[in-house]
Amino acid sequence: MATARVNTVAVLGGGPAGAMLAALLAKRGVRVALFSKAKRPPIIVGESLVPAVIPFLRRLGIEDEVAAYSIWKGGATFVLNTEQRLNVRFDEVRGARTTYSYNVPRDRFDASILRAAERAGARIVPQPAHLTREADTDRVVLGSDAIAAAGDVFDGKQPDWIVDAAGRSRQIARLLDLPTIEGERHDSALHAHVEGVEVEIDGNVHTDRLEHGWAWRIPLPDRVSVGLIVDTDFLRTFGDTAEEQYDNYLHADPVIRDWARPARRITPVVRYSNYQLRTTRGVGANWALAGDAFGFIDPVFSSGMLIALESADELATALLDGSPEALRTYERQFLHKLECWQRTVEYFYSGRLLTLFKVGDIVRTKFWGRMLDFHFRKHMPRLFTGEGATNRYSQWLLGFMVQHGLYRQDPAELRIN
Repeated sequence: MATARVNTVAVLGGGPAGAMLAALLAKRGVRVALFSKAKRPPIIVGESLVPAVIPFLRRLGIEDEVAAYSIWKGGATFVLNTEQRLNVRFDEVRGARTTYSYNVPRDRFDASILRAAERAGARIVPQPAHLTREADTDRVVLGSDAIAAAGDVFDGKQPDWIVDAAGRSRQIARLLDLPTIEGERHDSALHAHVEGVEVEIDGNVHTDRLEHGWAWRIPLPDRVSVGLIVDTDFLRTFGDTAEEQYDNYLHADPVIRDWARPARRITPVVRYSNYQLRTTRGVGANWALAGDAFGFIDPVFSSGMLIALESADELATALLDGSPEALRTYERQFLHKLECWQRTVEYFYSGRLLTLFKVGDIVRTKFWGRMLDFHFRKHMPRLFTGEGATNRYSQWLLGFMVQHGLYRQDPAELRIN
């Protein structure tokens, strides 16, 4: 890959990663065609934003627009069992740059970013783009129908770069048979919107540890998003369809039975099963991956949207630079982010992370604990804001504490089964 100015880019996928990338490139004079399916899924994972997302909304000039149709989010609540809770308030995180966020209806949120890309000058093409592989090479080729649909953006030629930001369909990764790394979990996420469900703290994203798996509760306008993340084989014992499994298990688990009893599902159930998957390459001869198409770890910390927008920002910088080293740096940094989030997710499932936060509530009542807490409140809670999730020191401190700072507590008691 020789250094060359990037003049034209085809972006596959009109979700947040693709639209953010298109907006950033178009603002800098790159001619961009963004290929977006006209029909989106009825509901999409990623409705709860972490505070580190807010600066991206400001850069796009859409924060006020997003705030108008969303629920203000001030923290996170972890329900450990029927009796124990842990609460994180973003405005209590020492050194936090942003102390709030939003829970967003994804259809409206995605539309806001897509409009921002169009205002920046990107051409929105309401159809998917098909690719082929150039024989015996690492190059991909945009179909002639897509080039024609892009009008004068590419002047009838192949674009300089093609970016797959179309989510877990992973078109380029599949076409080139790129190697992947899978996480150890083999759960299914069943997701729907319901009425009649209460939350314990208004606006907070709620993570409920279940007898089997865990659940999320995300307050949205006039409804609550409820997701069940449960072992796939175990779910099959509750029915043959996603709806049967969701409805039956929602009312069977003893931890959530009380708040689930009055729940009325008002949307179809969407199943996600191909997550905890990372592609080991993100850049090729004339292509790059962004967002979920590069890798998605787990919905537990609402990290997916942040990772997607960060990848769009960093890839835009690399493409504008145009050098092989800039693109390799993008690939290396994204893989590092995914590795950091994967480790944190593993601490959650093993019970060590929840045990550590439980211990924190105990030791901060002691004098020496209060002294240490001043330091820990700068690093540990920033996992939930997204601002410190990939900081090397924060990651080291977290790893050290989940191994050596559990104060003789057994993490198996809070393991996610």
